[in-house]
Amino acid sequence: RDDGTVVTWGDSLAGQRNDAPTGAGFVAIECGHIHSVGLRDDGTVVTWGGNSTGQRDDAPTGAGFVAIACGRRHSVGLRDDGTVVTWGATSSGERNDTPTCGGFV
Repeated sequence: RDDGTVVTWGDSLAGQRNDAPTGAGFVAIECGHIHSVGLRDDGTVVTWGGNSTGQRDDAPTGAGFVAIACGRRHSVGLRDDGTVVTWGATSSGERNDTPTCGGFV
């Protein structure tokens, strides 16, 4: 919504709807297979939904994120210093092949 709140609908088998965050300040939302990631206007990341491969528990903390993206069972965040952070599944190299250099902004 234009006020920065999150609205969800559809299946909630893994909490995709019921665990959605409340409050305003969201500037981006991305959806994976059964998890979602939100980017707040303060640069922090919020996750909800499935957690079978760490989509929620492995999510980074702290501010400084400028972009987010979700794959089927993993997520990617871009920090304001140009570094890339990944979390979630790693069975097919989703995390193991993450670039370690900066400069992606």
